[in-house]
Amino acid sequence: MQTNISLASHIGDYQFDNLLLNAAGVRCASTEELDKILDSDAGGCVTKSATPEPRKGNESPRMKATSMGCINSMGLPNHGLDYYLKFATEKQGNHGKQVILSVAGLSIDQNIEMLKKVQASSFSGLTELNLSCPNIAGKSQLGYDFEAVRDVLAATFKFFKKPLGLKLPPYFDFNQFDGIADVLNDFPITYINSINSIGNGLVVDPETESVVIKPKGGFGGLGGDYVKPTALANVRALRLRLKPEISIIGTGGIKSGKDVFEHVLCGADLVQIGTAFGFDGTPIFERISKELTELMAQKGYQTLADFRGKLKTI
Repeated sequence: MQTNISLASHIGDYQFDNLLLNAAGVRCASTEELDKILDSDAGGCVTKSATPEPRKGNESPRMKATSMGCINSMGLPNHGLDYYLKFATEKQGNHGKQVILSVAGLSIDQNIEMLKKVQASSFSGLTELNLSCPNIAGKSQLGYDFEAVRDVLAATFKFFKKPLGLKLPPYFDFNQFDGIADVLNDFPITYINSINSIGNGLVVDPETESVVIKPKGGFGGLGGDYVKPTALANVRALRLRLKPEISIIGTGGIKSGKDVFEHVLCGADLVQIGTAFGFDGTPIFERISKELTELMAQKGYQTLADFRGKLKTI
């Protein structure tokens, strides 16, 4: 690896020696899995999105790999907030690694309840509020209701004084980019994470003439190659609209150093790897770091800031 090239980045006051993280939801449900991420080349870890109490999630089969990524409808299986809050508090900052605590209530009241518990705790890291859970049966995504997002943020920042990030769903229209940015710019948000999986895709097996997952009649969130162009569009569009003090984590379709380079070019400060991390495990962080470093060397870049957000148009 080129020793004069840095993959370091930061969000607010939080430093990351490497911009690569896992995406919440993949290989991060247990403390053993989270420890493996912290022991890898990743710059830190993100906990499984927590609900107030443990959840078993949706019925199986609930995830299916495909040639272009995967489809899943997991239903937020997790060990509950207390489990992850304890881990995050103990591990935060160990060996210079950051732990991001992800929370995802099934209602606004649950989100407020969990954030109050985090505020009252000794956890001093970044908290990520997931406003985009596309795979809960009978539940809609809060992130598409801009007035509801405004209401939950207004209620949150009355008491929450710690750094807060938001996991957002993918947006598909310029009016949506404008609408969510107008809301987010009114609050002291530390970062946004874009995107979550593209909700309610459908994969069909022509051999069995059937859907491939059981929950929701086969409808599920798409990840992997399917979503990269949408992820890049969201990172780019939101970087152009959000105030500069709101950082961006780019998530979606990352499986190579080139993919990371494109996310940073569109304006990402950090990136998270989901589907490909699910396939490859922790060695992916070393491989992608090497690929990104080699690409930066070819282009004469020494830091991420040399090209971050500098996408050219024609």
